[in-house]
Amino acid sequence: MDKIEHIGIAVKDLEKSNQLFASLFGAPHYKIEEVASEGVKTSFFKTGPNKIELLEATKPDSPIAKFIEKKGEGIHHIAFAVSNINAEIKRLKGEGFTVLNEIPKKGADNKLVAFLHPKTTNGVLIELCQEIE
Repeated sequence: MDKIEHIGIAVKDLEKSNQLFASLFGAPHYKIEEVASEGVKTSFFKTGPNKIELLEATKPDSPIAKFIEKKGEGIHHIAFAVSNINAEIKRLKGEGFTVLNEIPKKGADNKLVAFLHPKTTNGVLIELCQEIE
């Protein structure tokens, strides 16, 4: 894994959260994107070299809606940049991690993504991200 790519935060109201985080960081979000297949609308902020992704559910049965219902708003996942997502999935499976989607899928911000189940990562949902070229 190369670096932390972003931290994902589940929010109930993207518009209100965009205002809150713009005040916090002193700069507006740079991108809003909907990932219909996941039932989520995302917003990205940069603060220094770091990125924060806000996630709002667009469907009541989406993973983000279920997360908020169960745990409330807050940190949803930590994403790591990888240069070869397929090789990293294979490596992590070999190390005993449970990969939620063994075939990477298109995510937000021009990335291929795959997730590791939190039960194998001390309760933290881990996302692997590879830039789509």
